[in-house]
Amino acid sequence: MNDASRAQIAAAAPATSVWLSANAGSGKTRVLTDRVARLLLQGVRPERILCLTYTKAAAMEMQNRLFQRLGAWAMMPDDKLRATLAEIGEDAIDPPRLRVARTLFARAIEAPGGLKIQTIHSFCAAVLRRFPLEAGVSPGFTEIDDRVQARLIADLLDDLAAGPDADALDAVADLLSDEDGLRKLSRAVVGATDDFAQIWDWPAICAWAGIDPDLTQDRILAVALNGGEADLAKALIVHLDPKNQAQARLIARFEAMPWDAMTLVDLSALEAACLTMSGKKAGLPKAIANVDVRKAMGPDLVAAYDALAERVATARGLRLGLVTARRTHALHRFAAAFLPRYAQAKALRGWLDFDDLIRATRRLLTTENMAQWVLFRLDGGIDHILVDEAQDTSPAQWDIVKTLAAEFAAGAGARDDVARTIFVVGDKKQSIYSFQGADPQGFDRMRDHFATRLADVGLPFRSGELLYSFRSAPVILSLVDRVANGAGAPGVGPGVTHKAHFDTRAGRVDLWPVIPETPGREKLAWDDPQDIVSEDHHTSRLARAIAARIQSMIATGEPIPGKDGPRAVTAGDILILVQSRSPLFRKIIAALKAAGLPVAGVDRAAVSEPLAVKDLIALMRFLSLPEDDLSLATVLRSPIGGWSEAALFDLAHHRPMGASLWEALRGKADTWPDTVSMFHDLRDQADFLRPYDLLERALIRHDARLRLVARLGPEAEDGIDAMLDQALAYEAMEVPSLTGFVGWLEAGEVTVKRDLAKPNGQIRVMTVHGAKGLEAPVVILPDTAIRQRRGGTRIDLVTPLDGPCLWPRREDAIQ
Repeated sequence: MNDASRAQIAAAAPATSVWLSANAGSGKTRVLTDRVARLLLQGVRPERILCLTYTKAAAMEMQNRLFQRLGAWAMMPDDKLRATLAEIGEDAIDPPRLRVARTLFARAIEAPGGLKIQTIHSFCAAVLRRFPLEAGVSPGFTEIDDRVQARLIADLLDDLAAGPDADALDAVADLLSDEDGLRKLSRAVVGATDDFAQIWDWPAICAWAGIDPDLTQDRILAVALNGGEADLAKALIVHLDPKNQAQARLIARFEAMPWDAMTLVDLSALEAACLTMSGKKAGLPKAIANVDVRKAMGPDLVAAYDALAERVATARGLRLGLVTARRTHALHRFAAAFLPRYAQAKALRGWLDFDDLIRATRRLLTTENMAQWVLFRLDGGIDHILVDEAQDTSPAQWDIVKTLAAEFAAGAGARDDVARTIFVVGDKKQSIYSFQGADPQGFDRMRDHFATRLADVGLPFRSGELLYSFRSAPVILSLVDRVANGAGAPGVGPGVTHKAHFDTRAGRVDLWPVIPETPGREKLAWDDPQDIVSEDHHTSRLARAIAARIQSMIATGEPIPGKDGPRAVTAGDILILVQSRSPLFRKIIAALKAAGLPVAGVDRAAVSEPLAVKDLIALMRFLSLPEDDLSLATVLRSPIGGWSEAALFDLAHHRPMGASLWEALRGKADTWPDTVSMFHDLRDQADFLRPYDLLERALIRHDARLRLVARLGPEAEDGIDAMLDQALAYEAMEVPSLTGFVGWLEAGEVTVKRDLAKPNGQIRVMTVHGAKGLEAPVVILPDTAIRQRRGGTRIDLVTPLDGPCLWPRREDAIQ
């Protein structure tokens, strides 16, 4: 047995609590399923095992793997089953244990409530449905997704803008740089509801910030300026060298300074001129370093400049305190006006969002009067907790896990005769930072917490690593280690090690030369397409180079390692990963299609983006408004109508003056009987059927699905199914109407996700996050440069210890 297998067996040992750090490709899903299987083999009832995963897809994958394994055990001959059990670490396998192993599949299938392999949000929803009164939620609550929440927030912001608290909205709106910022801020405030349990007023905020509540702009400027700065600047400029980059910047800042009408914004610019703005000396006076310049200035002028820098440094603390206090006060005024309205709107509808599920469950499990009762009932039902993708668990979610496992470390509970364990696996290098409050540092913090608690009561606990990769060749892993050792993110840095299980496997890393950026082109006219990337653009050239390289690889049958030796590469062996669905992402797909290569298309898109969905939306627009000529023309030219461009032109061009396209089509019923019959049938039902039923009627009775898929390919199925799902969601939330549903689709941000886990003989183009957990023989990374965040407003709220919830300024903000 090799070291990699021994590490997996030790991690899956069912009697020991384990905290595992697992590299990508090290088989952590296998360890999870092995551990659950071994727990079941030890006699643990399936309903007493709780597996918490990060996504529904991960939960389904783990459940499928477990059922496949247990199902295979049920049918294996004795010798093979005995060998299989030995491979996962089970010994002393006598005939009674073999019989038990064969019954595990049926026991897992028939367990009350099924195996508890679910996301943290699904678990919280189940707990709240079990204890709704104790948690203070509606027994029949409905879970809402981000899209429904966004619509609710938008409606509440409209009401707030027209109400008596509009000034609270205006105060934060003045601090935002783009129109989408208010929605993001509202979402951030909702996510930090607990941090606004105490709304801080202006005096309290100023006291915390260490400033006088009566501090004003004029008082701060009086600290920095004494009235002679304009003359001082002129005298300084005479001695500065405009050919020196640093001195040229100082000249430009002094010349642009409105000395007689200064504001806090101007003071911030003066700070950039006189103070060090980064590093350990940030905020300290910055002397003019050039010795010759200082000599030419003379001691009096040098002393005057140094005195100015000292005054600016003193004023900077006051300015930052006042700006922070104003932002914080605006934030708390907004929260005080918005959050009660948001909570009331959800309560009236019986809705809970994702944050509510976590918040209510944590409150339920920690409230003194209720917690013991709830924990007693849950404690009687959970003996083993397994947490997957733990690096993406937020502090609030960790509180729930910690509370659930509190009785494990107490040594007693509802059933103190049972050995109970916690198993956690994660990898800080793979954290999706800030997503749903992910806290990669919490992985180590909680490991230390459980290690201490379990050690106090003498229970076994082991912290380990899975370093061996079953996925990559040594040469690739060595490159990964060298890159990671030069990075600085949590979990990435000196000491990162990957080991190849197949240490003799062949591998290769090709480093392409950088494609130089295309020089800026002429400024486009206002009516020119702004989102079209030219063919000479660097992204277009890179996309064509990738397509040409792949085309050459496939045409020449470039060899890659296979199970039975080298084999020729195919399109399904190739995976292209980018950072985001940027223009490069689209250009690569377009270039691959232009080269005649089989490509799977986009892995996810907005629900209204696929062509099949656009055609169905046009159909619904026409059905709700027959005079909408453009929508009818779209449907006729689409696969739904199947018309040619010439047929549509003839109908439109030869219709009577002033007649709509629908009137002209009805006059041609003899020529187009099937089309007219379909539209008549759908229009007759449009006022009586719900959007879902109307769509199904068009898709099934009138063969719209068949035609769309035949023309647009199998990927059209994903968009159509997502649209039908949204129709059901809309009908559950709103009074159904055709026009309302169209607006619902186009106003939201729902994405259509396609499962590209299996290549199906096609090249896959995905984002790095979207491809998490996948593998391919050939991986191309065309988008590896470090990007600067441009535009947009990122909202990050921070709550310091014993302080108010803060809205920090971006580094480049000066207000």
